[in-house]
Amino acid sequence: MKMIVSIINRDDLGRLTDALMRHGYRATTIGTTGGFLRQGNATLLVGTEDEKVDDALEVIHSNCRTRTEYVYPPPAFVGLEENMPSPVEVQVGGAVIFVLNIDRMERY
Repeated sequence: MKMIVSIINRDDLGRLTDALMRHGYRATTIGTTGGFLRQGNATLLVGTEDEKVDDALEVIHSNCRTRTEYVYPPPAFVGLEENMPSPVEVQVGGAVIFVLNIDRMERY
């Protein structure tokens, strides 16, 4: 048994959970916030049999795309216009995935 922990961009959440359900997977969603951009993320927990891990990862990969956005980093000194930073190009989206061994799972 495996637990797939997938951290994704919140913009991909609806599409991914729909796709996981169509493929027969159940997922628990936890709202999280990313460190660098402080943007909304979601962490999905998916329990599955060992032989279905590759299929589940393909569903995640197919529904979580990276994209380029321009963001303004926080200014060094708030309120001083001369210190307003220029926008920075960053990649958002995609997924960070951990696959963990699970000794036991129970569903009530």
